[in-house]
Amino acid sequence: QEGSLCAQHCLNNLLQGEYFSPVELSSIAQQLDEEERMRMAEGGVSSEEYRTFLQQQPSVNMDDSGFFSIQVISNALKVWGLELILFNSPEYQRLGIDPINEKSFICNYKEHWFTVRKLGKQWFNLNSLLMGPELISDTYLALFLAQLQQEGYSIFVVKGDLPDCEADQLLQMIRVQQMQRPKLIGEEAAQSRDQRLPRSDVDQAIEVNHPFDGPSMLDEDEENFQRALALSRQEIDMEDEEADLRRAIQLSMQGSRQSELSGSLPQNVPQSSHSSQTDSLSSEELRRRRQAYFEKQQQQLQQQDQTPNLQDKATLSSSTPEPSEGGDMSEEDMLQAAMNMSLESVRNHLNSEEEK
Repeated sequence: QEGSLCAQHCLNNLLQGEYFSPVELSSIAQQLDEEERMRMAEGGVSSEEYRTFLQQQPSVNMDDSGFFSIQVISNALKVWGLELILFNSPEYQRLGIDPINEKSFICNYKEHWFTVRKLGKQWFNLNSLLMGPELISDTYLALFLAQLQQEGYSIFVVKGDLPDCEADQLLQMIRVQQMQRPKLIGEEAAQSRDQRLPRSDVDQAIEVNHPFDGPSMLDEDEENFQRALALSRQEIDMEDEEADLRRAIQLSMQGSRQSELSGSLPQNVPQSSHSSQTDSLSSEELRRRRQAYFEKQQQQLQQQDQTPNLQDKATLSSSTPEPSEGGDMSEEDMLQAAMNMSLESVRNHLNSEEEK
């Protein structure tokens, strides 16, 4: 559409040809203005009404933007023997004609005009603001016209025989199907402008970080995230188990050493200071002391193995596990030995309390 010449496009779309130009429509508008001026002059050129009419804009039937009034369109159609009737007028409504039985309509809202016409056996919205014709089904036609009226459009029924056109003849033989509604001309231009605009740094960063956003990618990301959380929980649980094991060994060593020291120290010496000193020892120092203790126990076992006292050997074997082959104890044996010593120290402490 060029400028605001929608009235010209409306007429040419209705007749399906370049039948009217802006110059021809301007000529019709000027003729109408002259006829109105002559009617106003009949009351006297010195009358107030006539002077007010002359002070108005140069024409009420056209303006510089290319707008033409309904009078211009009606007079232009009279050349082809066509007549316009207001769709919602009482005279037309009394006829009770189904819109589907008409041939064409002209619609107007403010300064915009467009045509709805039947070509062949199908209806089309020939709005010049659209990129192409819009197919309107027979069942939707009445609803479409009612919607236009609700939006404030004036609808005129075109009465008379329209000139023959190639599109009407072709569509008499075939029916067309429209998969997608044509876009508005302004909408297409806006999308093209948005595509030409440079993208911001934020948009580019989002595209780099999420190059293939979609439901499948989101599901995959969620699955990977849940898998990472599960692995993280497993690692935390393993670390907690190892920490609990180290604390159990440390507590067992502290219990065994406290039982030994309590038997060798005088009874009036408090043991709280030694306990606090043991708590302050580092894990490396505890490991060394634990290793030294186990080596001492191992030496005692070897010495006792050389004596023929079977009862002592049975007693030692019941309280201390046999060393592994090769003379070195495994971590599991060391832990079991530590737990046995801790239980033994608790039993000794309870026996000493009962004796007191």
